[in-house]
Amino acid sequence: MKKSLFVFLALLAVFSVGAQDLIIANGAEPASLDPALMTDTTSSNIGFALNEGLMVYDPRTSKGIPAMAESYSTSPDGMVVTFNIRKDALWSDGTPVKAQDFVYGWLRTLNPDTASEYAYMLTMVIKGAAAYNEGKGPASDVGVKAVDDKTLQVTLVGPAAYFPDMTAHHAFEPAPKWAIDKHGSNWTKPGNYVGTGAYILKEWKPQDYILVEKNPKYWDAKNVKLKSIKYLASDNSTTNYKMYKAGAVDWQVGITVDLIDEIMLRKDYQVSARFGTYYLSVNNTRAPFDNANVRKAFAAAIDKKTLVDKVLKGGQIPTDAFTPAMVGYTPQPGVGYDPAAAKKYLAAAGYPDGKGFPPLTYIYNTNEGHKKIAEYIQQQLKTNLGIDITLQNMEWNAFLDMRSKHDFFFARHGWIGDYLDPNTMLDLFITGSGNNDGLYSNPKFDAAIQAAVRSSGDARMKLLMDAENLLLTQDQAFIPIYHYSNQDMIDTNKWGGWYPNPLGYHPPKFIYKK
Repeated sequence: MKKSLFVFLALLAVFSVGAQDLIIANGAEPASLDPALMTDTTSSNIGFALNEGLMVYDPRTSKGIPAMAESYSTSPDGMVVTFNIRKDALWSDGTPVKAQDFVYGWLRTLNPDTASEYAYMLTMVIKGAAAYNEGKGPASDVGVKAVDDKTLQVTLVGPAAYFPDMTAHHAFEPAPKWAIDKHGSNWTKPGNYVGTGAYILKEWKPQDYILVEKNPKYWDAKNVKLKSIKYLASDNSTTNYKMYKAGAVDWQVGITVDLIDEIMLRKDYQVSARFGTYYLSVNNTRAPFDNANVRKAFAAAIDKKTLVDKVLKGGQIPTDAFTPAMVGYTPQPGVGYDPAAAKKYLAAAGYPDGKGFPPLTYIYNTNEGHKKIAEYIQQQLKTNLGIDITLQNMEWNAFLDMRSKHDFFFARHGWIGDYLDPNTMLDLFITGSGNNDGLYSNPKFDAAIQAAVRSSGDARMKLLMDAENLLLTQDQAFIPIYHYSNQDMIDTNKWGGWYPNPLGYHPPKFIYKK
């Protein structure tokens, strides 16, 4: 009865704000709308509407295609990339978009005071970026330069052929210095927000919804079909699904595992492989997880295939590796499911049959699917290792904050690639990376990743495979569970411009009603 009343009130809230062209059940409340500070997919989904960088994700392939940059060229040695910014590119307040806005935005992301978790993406590829981010070099040494108002030149640390694709990510977006200087951290609020995207931030009611409206000053406004989009903030996927079935939501991001058998029969259920991995993060600096044998014991104790086949049933692919397979790259797995080996690893760590193992809590963010997985993990560790763990769920933003502060022992984690290359997966675990929540550190791993950036072809892929071998085969820094699948509810007979794609990113500028 209470759930039915909640659904009714949610439906009432949707219809009370007026008609929108597209209503999206987007998941939890976004953590931030500042491109330098975004860390989660719920935020970036909205960011795709409000901002655009040099490139934008192709809705079919997830590769980068020209956006604020109408073209680019690469030097023969692959070390310098020059972007030509559109002459008709404007900020939403009418200010011309200049190369200097990208220089400012990238240096702001790199500035240690910004504390951007994604700064490492720039440090990995741009000359001088790491030294500036670490406080060891000046901003003037960073290899990003405004040749003139419409020409941006980037000097790389190595011939990173994937670099142009990287610039579709929000970490590489420009920033409006005048708006940030005027409003400070409040620049992301409605009325203050200045962006480069196809939409303008109109309303933001925390824990309720965000409303965006078409930006008439956007360079490609004539091809943007939707006048407004409403993003609902709700991490209750069952409620979201009921709203979708009732016609109050046009697109549900993610699905409810509890109703997967029903959902699988629907023609508007969109499922496809996704370039990312669900994993269990462990704090490598805290006992008992500072012992590799404990980490290997946990990895060997969990039957991932049964979880995927019998519990989730959503097209996920069980894995002992982290990086999905791709042309030229063979994933390097850690320990696979083997209960007998799990017991041996645990005994070698000093906890035979689980005796003396310290109390342990597994933390996950509030979501029905994550709860089911947590309960399955709990049962597997009890059955195969004799270890009892307790479960704790947290609200999304509090959960993100806890993980980023490394204030945990054992927690849910997941990663979706930011571009289609092994580096987007492995760079997370370099020492000091903003997304290295489990604090893994191995100088040999760091060296292999750094060497790969300066290499190309088969030699580069070999270095990356060597790095993953260290990460998982040797160190088992965390426990991979499965490669994600895209799972969405949207009727593609009604909506055009929405396509299944490897990264699961859907810039709304391409979506239209048929």
